[in-house]
Amino acid sequence: MERVQGLRQRAEFLRVQGAGRKWVAPGVIMMVAPGTAGCLKLGLTVTKKLSKSAVVRNRIRRRLRAAAYDVLPFAAQSGHDFVLIGRPESEHLDYDKLCKDMRWCLKRLECLNETNPAAS
Repeated sequence: MERVQGLRQRAEFLRVQGAGRKWVAPGVIMMVAPGTAGCLKLGLTVTKKLSKSAVVRNRIRRRLRAAAYDVLPFAAQSGHDFVLIGRPESEHLDYDKLCKDMRWCLKRLECLNETNPAAS
């Protein structure tokens, strides 16, 4: 299990957006780009387009972060940087379905760690 580090700088988010690949699922939009070898980095984006209420945006952010911490260390290949973008369904979607969406995005982006039996 790897420790997930955070993307903090705007330049890091723009690098993932510009150099990476993207996949859209009902619960989340996942963008991925090559990063530092042996390291997983995660960034979250939830915009005011989803909701004007900070309470709702923070709830979506917390749900995405929790799902990412449950999925990425086990299912994602190391050496990638991920940006998760919240969607309107992210707030009310069942937690297991949200985790399943993340695994589906990893598979479609060819970042799924097939060697780890806990990834399924």
